[in-house]
Amino acid sequence: MKIGFIGIGNMASAIIKGLIASKQASPEDIYLTNTTPSKLAAFVEETGTQACQTNEELVATVDIVFVATKPAVFPELLKELSEAFSQHQPLLVSIAAGISLQQLTQYVNSDQALSIIRVMPNLNTQIGEGMAAICGNEHTTEEQMQTISTIFNAVGKAIRLPEKDFSVFSAIAGCSPAFAFLFIDSLARAAVKNGLSKSQATEIAAQAVLGSAKMILDGSHSPMDLIDQVSSPGGTTVEGVLALFDNHFVSAVVKAVDAATEKDQKMMADN
Repeated sequence: MKIGFIGIGNMASAIIKGLIASKQASPEDIYLTNTTPSKLAAFVEETGTQACQTNEELVATVDIVFVATKPAVFPELLKELSEAFSQHQPLLVSIAAGISLQQLTQYVNSDQALSIIRVMPNLNTQIGEGMAAICGNEHTTEEQMQTISTIFNAVGKAIRLPEKDFSVFSAIAGCSPAFAFLFIDSLARAAVKNGLSKSQATEIAAQAVLGSAKMILDGSHSPMDLIDQVSSPGGTTVEGVLALFDNHFVSAVVKAVDAATEKDQKMMADN
């Protein structure tokens, strides 16, 4: 199976390296294009992958085409590749936010019934701990869905999700790394206020958050159950938790998710 990537930005690079590291694909079966030739040449040299001269050549060569460009590029790019997709009919996979399956179908405007899969990955794919949602159009086969799930499970975890839920998924998986970074930085700054160095405080806070996430994923307790476990009567933790409630921590998080969800929905409406 040959896999192609149009664009080799941070997300695509992480997926490609994850595929190679997990042996889900061999470098000689991965084909790439990029608008910056020097970047493409350096990446090909680093990974042993294959460079294509044009996007049309890539579409004609591979079984799966990942379009990993900026969302604004999609309409013109897919229009230009419409004939190539119609002729060769590879699986089209988008990892762009705010572009629906219906819009992808309209952009490529093929006279063939193309299989299209939409994937919403997140930043943590870069370290093999990503979270991705996957959905396909009516022409997508179970085998194709399983193939794409396997690819993203190689760089984290993948779930199938109805497209109607992609906006909220984007908020709690795509945007939440930034929210978590802000929380970790806030913890560290509070520790600096109380005498720790920033670097030491950041390391402590990041490890604590990492361990807390693993407690949820590896166990059977809900987050609130774990809060109760660590909150001793009259202790420091419950004092801090109550301060967070008093200062609207939960409602602030809910508002952040709502804002991100609404923005994603607006992006789809505007495309």
